[in-house]
Amino acid sequence: MTAIKHALQRDIFTPNDERLLSIVNVCKAGKKKKNCFLCATVTTERPVQVKVVKVKKSDKGDFYKRQIAWTLRDLAVVDAKDAIKENPEFDLHFEKIYKWVASSTAEKNAFISCIWKLNQRYLRKKIDFVNVSSQLLEESVPSGENQSVTGGDEEVVDEYQELNAREEQDIEIMMEGCEYAISNAEAFAERLSRELQVLDGANIQSIMASEKQVNILMKLLDEALKEVDQIELKLSSYEEMLQSVKEQMDQISESNHLIHLSNTNNVKLLSEIEFLVNHMDLAKGHIKALQEGDLASSRGIEACTNAADALLQCMNVALRPGHDMLLAVKEQQQHFSELREQFARRLANHLNNVFVQQGHDQSSTLAQHSVELTLPNHHPFHRDLLRYAKLMEWLKSTDYGKYEGLTKNYMDYLSRLYEREIKDFFEVAKIKMTGTTKESKKFATLPRKESAVKQETESLHGSSGKLTGSTSSLNKLSVQSSGNRRSQSSSLLDMGNMSASDLDVADRTKFDKIFEQVLSELEPLCLAEQDFISKFFKLQQHQSMPGSMTEAEDLDGGMLSRQHNSGAPLPISSEKDMIRQMMIKIFRCIEPELNNLIALGDKIDSFNSLYMLVKMSHHVWTAQNVDPASFLSTTLGNVLVTIKRNFDKCISNQIRQMEEVKISKKSKVGILPFVAEFEEFAGLAESIFKNAERRGDLDKAYTKLIRGVFVNVEKVANESQKTPRDVVMMENFHHIFATLSRLKISCLEAEKKEAKQKYTDHLQSYVIYSLGQPLEKLNHFFEGVEARVAQGIREEEVSYQLAFNKQELRKVIKEYPGKEVKKGLDNLYKKVDKHLCEEENLLQVVWHSMQDEFIRQYKHFEGLIARCYPGSGVTMEFTIQDILDYCSSIAQSH
Repeated sequence: MTAIKHALQRDIFTPNDERLLSIVNVCKAGKKKKNCFLCATVTTERPVQVKVVKVKKSDKGDFYKRQIAWTLRDLAVVDAKDAIKENPEFDLHFEKIYKWVASSTAEKNAFISCIWKLNQRYLRKKIDFVNVSSQLLEESVPSGENQSVTGGDEEVVDEYQELNAREEQDIEIMMEGCEYAISNAEAFAERLSRELQVLDGANIQSIMASEKQVNILMKLLDEALKEVDQIELKLSSYEEMLQSVKEQMDQISESNHLIHLSNTNNVKLLSEIEFLVNHMDLAKGHIKALQEGDLASSRGIEACTNAADALLQCMNVALRPGHDMLLAVKEQQQHFSELREQFARRLANHLNNVFVQQGHDQSSTLAQHSVELTLPNHHPFHRDLLRYAKLMEWLKSTDYGKYEGLTKNYMDYLSRLYEREIKDFFEVAKIKMTGTTKESKKFATLPRKESAVKQETESLHGSSGKLTGSTSSLNKLSVQSSGNRRSQSSSLLDMGNMSASDLDVADRTKFDKIFEQVLSELEPLCLAEQDFISKFFKLQQHQSMPGSMTEAEDLDGGMLSRQHNSGAPLPISSEKDMIRQMMIKIFRCIEPELNNLIALGDKIDSFNSLYMLVKMSHHVWTAQNVDPASFLSTTLGNVLVTIKRNFDKCISNQIRQMEEVKISKKSKVGILPFVAEFEEFAGLAESIFKNAERRGDLDKAYTKLIRGVFVNVEKVANESQKTPRDVVMMENFHHIFATLSRLKISCLEAEKKEAKQKYTDHLQSYVIYSLGQPLEKLNHFFEGVEARVAQGIREEEVSYQLAFNKQELRKVIKEYPGKEVKKGLDNLYKKVDKHLCEEENLLQVVWHSMQDEFIRQYKHFEGLIARCYPGSGVTMEFTIQDILDYCSSIAQSH
């Protein structure tokens, strides 16, 4: 172990200016044994640093390397495991616990003893030695002694003193004067000894020679001692004198300390008093304003507002610890509370009186609006109340109970006022829609009770001249002659009790203007009231709000009282809900009145749902852009759903009426009523929905209607007995195609192409069917010729057949002279004229198609004659030009 110690000192620690004091051969506990060394070292330079270094052999085993080092100050605990029995295991607690097993107990004990000594000498913080024998732990060495705690090696180092530069120079000079100083050390030492003896003798002689001077020096020293004694006596007297001064100064110092402490306390007391006076003193003018201020004038309101703000600041001042225990502070706070209660009560009573007074003033203006379709302007009322907005904010923060009471009173008052105004407003709108004048004169004397208003409205609807008729006529549509079909058929406009003859464009435009005016009056009214509520009651708005409340909670204020039983102010989200609840309570009659007006408009004319859908959609879109969750947006959105249902019902009823149409067995069909009415509907809808937001709803309705028209046209055509099926299909699909081409409805392009195809197909079918075989015998003859050719007989050999020779051909041709052909074409023209209606004006088109078909048959016959009877000279007795002349003259004659 000694050899290893020297090797480690030489190779590892000397280059680092460290000295190795103790070493122990260890391995980690519980793992595969890999031996290493724990070394206790100190640095050779000041200040001394003590370390525990782990050293292990390299993998090749030819040299040692330093692996890790810990400073001794980081060592917290040394655990020897057992203080009685010999045990090679021990633990060192640095930032974590390292468990070691020493190669022998002696090495472990020596290492722990060295650690203890180093701790005692160099560290102020003492390490805990656990389970260590007391014999290993020596007593701590006093700091004043120069004893070693680490063994002989360190003691030698502590006693050794290096030579300074001058000493080294003197030794070198002395050694240079003796040649054998290095070669013969003993002779050099003897020489030095002799010279030392000579010097000692000379020194003694010098001392003896200076005895006289020593005596003189001794006398001087005695005199000096006497002087010192005198000085000490004077110092003692001075000290006695200063002792009394010290006592006086101590008394003065204590007195000054007390004075300083008193001044400090007085300054602090003055600061506290100034704080309380400055922050809890309310001016007399403010107190007077709170107790007697005029809440009716602008100056009085301003004075009360300033006083209320000052009172709130005094009440909300942040008192320092201990202030609330002062009697004056308690009395002042009680005074402030009484002022607050008194002013809050006075303010609440005054605002309630303002609400009532404004209600009387507002009611006086209702008469001038009773016969006009306008709503009273509440701006003056809002302007007067907004003067109290800051006081309402003060009341909200200081006395929420009275604030909530004012809120409920305002809602109760305004709901009754708005209900009267809105009901009267809607009654005027209903009267203007129905067009009556007698009821308009009676309107000023209408009872205010809701039941009476409803009865009057019902009687108004029943007495209207236009609201007569029966829906049974819708189920008994009959197809009359083309001249009077439109006058006797029931229009699809009649979805309620009105007939199409009573309606015109002017009526619809009038309804559209009235409905738009209703919405235009309601919208600013609601927006102005909502804006006023948010400003007057200091509530948040124009934010997305949570889900809506139930109707009962909205109307009776249940949510308000339930949320604020504690009297605390509302959070922002609840304030948004509060605006909505107040608007629902105040304007609870708007949605029912709008629904009644919509029902009346739908009863007057089902097509009014188109106007209402467009107008309401635009207003909903405008309201949602302002605030998607506002009362106005929600209410109009609910009403829009009702209008959309009426619109869908209108479309469904039109389709149902198409299915219920019955045709006359005695007259020709012509253009079916629902086809003409689809044209009317589409033309009106296109003018109404131009640039509308709800165009998609109309496109869906178009698709349903056109499908119904197509299906029911075919159904009527199949049931027709007087008019051929092809004529019904041809005329009606031609009308549909013309309508779609004129209106250019983009969503019906496919249906337009389909209508054109059906018209073309049935035109061709009717022409072929009606024309038939005008040269019947000639047609039968050539059919036989074609049959022989089909059996395999060559075309030029057909004339050799007995039944189809030239003589038979000439005989058949003679039966159809030009006069007979013209007579047959004239009869055909009359037949077609009876089938076709005048409204669609397709006679010339059909006649021209028949002319082309007849010419095609003629050319077919001529071709067969040329191929089967070549060189025979047989020709028809009339030419194509004759056919053109016949057809032209027949058309002109009719």
